[in-house]
Amino acid sequence: MGVVLAVVLALILVGCSDSPSAEPDDSPTEAGEGLPVPPDLEQAFTATLDARAAALRDRDLRSFLTGIERTDAGFVTAQRGYYANLAQLPLQQFSYDLDRSSMVRAEDDYWVVVEVTMQLAGFDPQPVVTRDRLRFAPTKDDRYVVSSMTDSEWEKTNDVQPQPWDMVPIEARTGPGVLGIFDEESVAAAGPIMDSVARGISDVSATVPYDWSREVVVYALSDVEFMATLDDLPGGDPEHVDGIAFPVMTDDKDGQVVATRFALHPSMLWQSGTERDRLVRHELTHVALGERDDRAPAWLSEGIAEWVSVQPLDPDQRRLPEEALGAAEAGVRRLPADGTFNDGDSAAHYGLSWWACEYLVVGFGAGSLWQLLDELDTPDVDQDAILESLVGLTGGMIARRGAKMMINEYDPEFLTPEPPPETPETPSATPADEPT
Repeated sequence: MGVVLAVVLALILVGCSDSPSAEPDDSPTEAGEGLPVPPDLEQAFTATLDARAAALRDRDLRSFLTGIERTDAGFVTAQRGYYANLAQLPLQQFSYDLDRSSMVRAEDDYWVVVEVTMQLAGFDPQPVVTRDRLRFAPTKDDRYVVSSMTDSEWEKTNDVQPQPWDMVPIEARTGPGVLGIFDEESVAAAGPIMDSVARGISDVSATVPYDWSREVVVYALSDVEFMATLDDLPGGDPEHVDGIAFPVMTDDKDGQVVATRFALHPSMLWQSGTERDRLVRHELTHVALGERDDRAPAWLSEGIAEWVSVQPLDPDQRRLPEEALGAAEAGVRRLPADGTFNDGDSAAHYGLSWWACEYLVVGFGAGSLWQLLDELDTPDVDQDAILESLVGLTGGMIARRGAKMMINEYDPEFLTPEPPPETPETPSATPADEPT
């Protein structure tokens, strides 16, 4: 019999500061579009950016420092930290591309938007492209150097999101198929986390039938600052998210997905191995599926991830949120809807979705999950029509039957019919006295 969790671990599912430490924000008042960059300034800015990128690729600190403004000790310290972060990453590509229509003057300095192209060797099949806004200051030897990379208003307006190496001092670790990003406080958990992800890659690959890279970048930090920057965070509160998978793109607006990475909540770093491993497998399932479940209904995407996550566990180790069991016993009429999937009842929705998938696997084989995923990952598809054509059931029927299977596993007495009330025995009549 399975175990019901009394306290739920919600198993679910890039603003840019340039440095691991804060630097003063003295950005220009205007945060809108700028003016064309004059040819002479374009040449000067591009020369500085090219030299900066080469220094980062070549791990050349001296050259890197010649490209920044060094009268502000705090900025220099921050830039040294940024250099130290990127020096730990397997940079296959790193470059800057000037946006020639973005210049904004701030007294003698200039703010310019740049595209930052980064490809992590072994983990990004294509370069990841993001945007940033840099300030250039003139020098006495007629050069321009970078004097700031923090423009909070522009970052907010343009929905720029950082990576951990843009935010805090990181500690990078590499293992078979894994690049782990930790910080000074979380790096103590690096060994178990890296081992968990490596095992998870093997476990997920044994169950998910699709080809995937079997390589992943995982962020395991000591606070939720990075997680809070992610778009479409389930429930909107990083404190209530144990883990989340997210894409990195060829462009920060409407580009294609390069890869899927995932982040762990700090509380999961020190969880017991079984529960943490299960969460890792859940998130790795999203990594393995990539874009294949982007348009699929949430119940199927998350139900599959939950189903995959429990496959290495014995049935008595497959814990279930008590909210899910309670919802099942209260009566289920339909599968969880996308619009309310991550609301206050999300723990119940994850459990119900998992057991809808369990029902499909028992009744129609594991292949039914992948066939449904392929069919339902289509815009505006009629879900019930697809379900009926493939398995002959509506979504409501699957939801109810999955809920009944869940109850039978976790609370079978609930399904035991009460015996009929006992009928009192009728006393037999006292026989009449026989005549003497």
